[in-house]
Amino acid sequence: QVQLVESGGGLVQAGGSLRLSCAASGRTFSSYVMGWFRQAPGKEREFVSRITWSSGRTYYADSVKDRFTISRDNARSTLYLQMNSLKPEDTAVYYCAAGYVGSTSPNEYGYWGQGTQVTVSS
Repeated sequence: QVQLVESGGGLVQAGGSLRLSCAASGRTFSSYVMGWFRQAPGKEREFVSRITWSSGRTYYADSVKDRFTISRDNARSTLYLQMNSLKPEDTAVYYCAAGYVGSTSPNEYGYWGQGTQVTVSS
């Protein structure tokens, strides 16, 4: 059973930074693709970024490219999302997820954390 626990969310002013963490346990993650998604009130869950755990290959949504950086720490089994130059439109609940396929669709990820709130004030 895979368990994912996010942390690091909070309230920040526009232009600020936050780093989200996702502690993963229960499996060896070398065969997984790990992703970050977000969901704002009244909107569908949206892809943010993903990383192939074994290779470190990354992919970003256009809306966050050059501002967000996804990474992982193998020794700690932890996924990170460094978010810089935050904008009010980045406000959402952020979720980490694990799956077997490199996809932007949340349907391809079978394991999810509980989410962490990120609020960016203008």
